[in-house]
Amino acid sequence: MQPIELLYAAHAAAIAAAQPERVVPPHLSLPVSGHLRVVGAGKAAAAMAAAVEAHAPPGLSLDGLVVTRHGHGQSMRSIRVVEAGHPLPDAAVLQAAAEVLRLVAGAGPEDRLLALISGGGSSLLSLPAEGLTLDDIACVSGDLLACGAPIAEINCVRKHLTRTLGGRLAAVSRAPVTVLAISDVAGDDPAVIASGPFAPDPTTYHDAIEVLARWGVTPPAAVRAHLERGVRGELAETPKPGAACFARVEHRVIASGRTALTAAAEVFRAHGVHAVVLGDSIEGEAREVAAVFAALAREVRLYGTPWAPPVVLLAGGETTVTVRGRGRGGRNAEFALALAIKLGGLPGVYALAADTDGIDGTGPHAGALVTPDSLARARTLGLDARRLLADNDACGFFAPLGDLLVSGPTRTNVNDYRAILIT
Repeated sequence: MQPIELLYAAHAAAIAAAQPERVVPPHLSLPVSGHLRVVGAGKAAAAMAAAVEAHAPPGLSLDGLVVTRHGHGQSMRSIRVVEAGHPLPDAAVLQAAAEVLRLVAGAGPEDRLLALISGGGSSLLSLPAEGLTLDDIACVSGDLLACGAPIAEINCVRKHLTRTLGGRLAAVSRAPVTVLAISDVAGDDPAVIASGPFAPDPTTYHDAIEVLARWGVTPPAAVRAHLERGVRGELAETPKPGAACFARVEHRVIASGRTALTAAAEVFRAHGVHAVVLGDSIEGEAREVAAVFAALAREVRLYGTPWAPPVVLLAGGETTVTVRGRGRGGRNAEFALALAIKLGGLPGVYALAADTDGIDGTGPHAGALVTPDSLARARTLGLDARRLLADNDACGFFAPLGDLLVSGPTRTNVNDYRAILIT
């Protein structure tokens, strides 16, 4: 198999390994004495709900509602699906999140809640706290995203602006809860995945104010006043570790970045390529992470250390992009462009970087492909790679080359996927 074909085959295997149809069914042997109520949020929530319907025990009484990103929905018999705004919440989020809160609070001790949580759930469950609006939350979230703030810090703020995140759904539930989570965060911490609606939250209102200050974000006046009231103790904190409500909650992380990387590694090994999994929790500015990977690839290609070719370097996690130009960001395409520049056309090095949910930033692409002749082909088209990188416009580089990866929604989400193949 040729290098480009192999990269695409391994990526397809990585996505397939994290599909809800594959990872949800083994976790559906749940003790239910009354009624199973299903709630959920995230880019994979609809596909997870479909897997529940398809594999639930015959005759089981179930209903519920899940909210997912626009374009990620599926039709179902018993579980309602609402499509709503992500990464910034919209009016559909307001209605859906309020309904999820009502369903959770309405479940009795004789029922059982099954919560289907995946990346994107923070936005899709953003029901504003009293005195705040969706625009308030969208403004703060958008500013933090543009600054390149890590997702855990963005979620810290979101948890303290809503009625649903940071363990608040667990606090209103009288029913036992099983949470099935597909993780898109480094470390797979249930408190960070979708801002942990059923998980203990160790962060505070004071922490949220510090996050805004650290990234130079000036929030709307209502947000500032709300957080300051929380610091003064005038508002209830999010439920903390050890709170009684969490005795009724069980969390299971059923797929993560490592799930995808392990599946990809098997494909490469089957084709005689040594696969090195460097981890699924790599974070940092996309172009800076790319510089490190380029240096490692150069060492391998030129000197055969620390691994001799053919070898593939596999990694996941979540990089960030500080948007300074007019481009739309997209951390995986930006990683790929920065990598191509640093490699400088080094022979025998190919790479694919993509977001496993099929959407890289705000563009319609999942990521991009790098080949040894990427820069040379771009020059023949009059493209200036460094100028486009400075403008955060990696899409403007890879689209004319035909090297954007356009998969459409994958209906799963285990974060970034990067493969650097050195032949």
